[in-house]
Amino acid sequence: MTAYAVAHLRNVRMGSGIVAYLEAIDATLAPFGGHYIIHGGKPAVLEGNWQGDLVVLAFPNRRSAEDWYASEAYRRIQHFRTDNADGEVIIVDGVDRGHRGADILSGLVAG
Repeated sequence: MTAYAVAHLRNVRMGSGIVAYLEAIDATLAPFGGHYIIHGGKPAVLEGNWQGDLVVLAFPNRRSAEDWYASEAYRRIQHFRTDNADGEVIIVDGVDRGHRGADILSGLVAG
């Protein structure tokens, strides 16, 4: 099942560090089958208060996403992002195309 690495970045300080990160990251994704789904872009905020940028990378599965994040190639450039932006990064599994909202109810325990 497809897995996603999701970053919510704020206070991005554009400069040589971020440029180096952006120029190098694509080569770290390729060996793990990763590619961009969302890379910034101005969101239409419909509810709440959104600040920052959203980046979503897709991988063939969770193992590939986790292996990419732990890879030596990514670790070598990661500091360019963390030194120049605040934010969170998560890995999350996707769902099948036929997934319906109520499908999660079967996994809930009545309390």
